[in-house]
Amino acid sequence: MTNAEDGTGDQPRNAVVILLDSLNRHMIGAYGGREFATPNLDRFAARSTRFTRHFTGSLPCMPARHDILCGALDFLWRPWGSVELWEDAITYELRKKGVVTQLISDHPHLFETGGENYHVDFTAWDYQRGHEGDPWKTRPDPSWAGAPNFMRKHMPYDDSRGYFRGEEDFPGPRTMGAAARWLNENAGHHGRFMLFVDEFDPHEPFDTPEPYASMYDPDWEGAHLIWPPYVNGGIEKSVITERQARQIRASYGGKLTMIDKWFGKILDELDAKDLWKDTLVILCTDHGHYLGEKDIWGKPGVPVYEPLGHIPLMIAHPDVAPGTCDALTTSVDLFATLAELFGVEARQRTHGRSLLPLMRKEKPGIRDWLLTGVWGREVHYIDNRFKYARGPAGDNAPLTMMSNRWSTMPTHFLTREQELPLPDDRAFLDRMPGSGVPVIHQQWDRDDPVPFWARTRFAGHHLYDLTEDPAEERNLAGTSAEADLAERLRAALVEIEAPKSQLERLGLN
Repeated sequence: MTNAEDGTGDQPRNAVVILLDSLNRHMIGAYGGREFATPNLDRFAARSTRFTRHFTGSLPCMPARHDILCGALDFLWRPWGSVELWEDAITYELRKKGVVTQLISDHPHLFETGGENYHVDFTAWDYQRGHEGDPWKTRPDPSWAGAPNFMRKHMPYDDSRGYFRGEEDFPGPRTMGAAARWLNENAGHHGRFMLFVDEFDPHEPFDTPEPYASMYDPDWEGAHLIWPPYVNGGIEKSVITERQARQIRASYGGKLTMIDKWFGKILDELDAKDLWKDTLVILCTDHGHYLGEKDIWGKPGVPVYEPLGHIPLMIAHPDVAPGTCDALTTSVDLFATLAELFGVEARQRTHGRSLLPLMRKEKPGIRDWLLTGVWGREVHYIDNRFKYARGPAGDNAPLTMMSNRWSTMPTHFLTREQELPLPDDRAFLDRMPGSGVPVIHQQWDRDDPVPFWARTRFAGHHLYDLTEDPAEERNLAGTSAEADLAERLRAALVEIEAPKSQLERLGLN
């Protein structure tokens, strides 16, 4: 056997992946944040390689998980969906190798249409119920009075919330507590294992018990504002007041500090079992969350600015000293890292590069550029200096989708047909790059009721020099620099064999 296959030599035997949702890099102490307390994230950072130029790939939630679990960029081909017929999640390959895999999660999207088969190839999975859109209860506990839910109708969480009596009853603490118990009960009993903790906090609702609820805004009176609006210009458009804005941000901070405490339970178990000596531990996120930066709130239809797209990544390796890595990395690289660690390969074409050579100082970098974005919106090219966000050249058309699992995000306020129109007589059979399996390729034009994600307004192209302008205040689009970046983006799309419709939509064909 090779080192990767049996876990001997300089390769760790096991992996623990903790994926926190909507984790803001700039609010973590280890990344310079001072607004909220994150002592356990900082404790983990002290023994990790802290990646400083890690960015999103496919967005938002489930597309980002596809990047990590399947290793292939998703957003250029479809809006949101399950593992496709021509591909496998890494858990399938690990199962064939005899690696025990455990999923512990409170993430509702994993069990909804469009996300429902990511869990099936884990050896076992544990779903902690009651978060956000999880339809757990059919009626609310009457003791729950509710809270303002800007721009939302009734949510399943409104029915679940009254059943959380104490801190330990909330989904996030239950999920992290279950992960710590799994390590206590199972570490040492399996030859090799991967524990994947998909924790929905600090995602909204930013609902916490005391002392967290009032921790960062003790003077607030009334129900805490746990549901942020999804809007560009929240204060400017009078959707919220400046006072409400401070409360929403403080409520996020309370949830961040609460889940940080429960992340500490996992660290305690890693200490108690001395797992640091043979386990690779990854702390990552899918994306950040706008909390008033540029007066943007939530994840509305705007370019992927730094607060959302420049995300934290920390990895503890038994044989690598703590430090920082300034190389450019993205979410699909996590799949490649786990694949190298366990000595497996995927049958689908993937887009990631292993991070292990960076950590071992064998390479100064693994990529010169990356792509990120939301299907049907801007496509972003990021390299070691620039970020270029290119929107459609005219009408947002043609829009195309390639999928054999015809589904998209359940929005809780649209019908399924409104979320994603059915294929029609314009659909034809195509092939995904790297696959011989036929796939439905559908096109929508300007006058069609397009899928949910593409219903957005565009602010033109955006180009920022992140070295000199990290706050993205000076848009260089329209200057002489843009032509060069547009060509780099076009070349990147051609290299990964993105649909020709993307080049046409963006005016790059």
